[in-house]
Amino acid sequence: MGEISTIGLDIAKHVFQVHGVDTAGQVVVRRQLRRSEVQKFFAGLAPALIGMEACATSHYWARELRRCGHEVRLMPAQYVKAYVKRQKNDAADAEAICEAVRRPTMRFVPVKSEEQQSALMLHRCRDLLIRQRTMLVNALRGHLAEFGMIEARGLGKVASLIAALSQTENAVPPLAHKALEPLAAQLHAIQKQIERVDAEILRWHKQNQVSRRLATIPGIGPVIASAIAASVPDAATFSSARQFAAWVGLVPRQNSTGGKPRLGRISKQGDAYLRRLLIIGAQSVLRWSRATRRSLWTIALLDRRPRKVAAVALANKMARVAWALMVHGEDYRRPEASAA
Repeated sequence: MGEISTIGLDIAKHVFQVHGVDTAGQVVVRRQLRRSEVQKFFAGLAPALIGMEACATSHYWARELRRCGHEVRLMPAQYVKAYVKRQKNDAADAEAICEAVRRPTMRFVPVKSEEQQSALMLHRCRDLLIRQRTMLVNALRGHLAEFGMIEARGLGKVASLIAALSQTENAVPPLAHKALEPLAAQLHAIQKQIERVDAEILRWHKQNQVSRRLATIPGIGPVIASAIAASVPDAATFSSARQFAAWVGLVPRQNSTGGKPRLGRISKQGDAYLRRLLIIGAQSVLRWSRATRRSLWTIALLDRRPRKVAAVALANKMARVAWALMVHGEDYRRPEASAA
């Protein structure tokens, strides 16, 4: 047995499993490590290829092990599952990771930097605050409806509903008024927090060249552009625009056999947050497409397909355009301008 050339590392919160082989594929090391022992163990090894599943804390450990001189590759967990033999445990997982990372056809996940993970954290926190705001709005509407206080749909109407609550104390019993006051105060505080997070996202967007370039695409603003720029460290890892759209989950699911293609609904695989943002951006474009008449393709699509189907198709196209801009380093050019 020679020196370790490839290592499969199964990471966890406290216990890490190591499976290392040499160039001939013979097992050299198979052991458990505590969290405090990981960096010391890998710092004492010669540079090797280390494979890990792309999961929680994997990007952090990839950056730390790269500082020790190792080559680190992250893989989707569903691609590693096929290499697990029979029973599942930490040792079997580490062995499967070691086997999968050496496959020439394996697809790898680019390691995100601390800045990119911080930008994505802003998006996750914003998404959480928006969900909490929706819960508070629904609670206020439901409770006030029991006393005959109704307003039209929309976030803008909630302010008038809260104002009416504070002005007409006689319309609501005192006990119910005291119960709803904390909800109204919390809704106001969450709205302020969302505005602060939006300001931080906009500041990061202005400082990032890729994000500013993506914002030139119709339907993509600072929020969507910064989310794509932070989620995709290197767009060249995708061989084509369709592969990037498939990663987002905006291409039809295939169930083909015998040379007969069968295409169904979109796969909904990959990054659900990016997919949702792109569809929301596409819906905003469709809303003004007939009035502006900037895209004949969009208008023709609306004439022959339902609105939601057209929104998904347009989101697919937006994802492909975003990939092209990131790979070629250019700004968006409208079809009319390029045709002229």
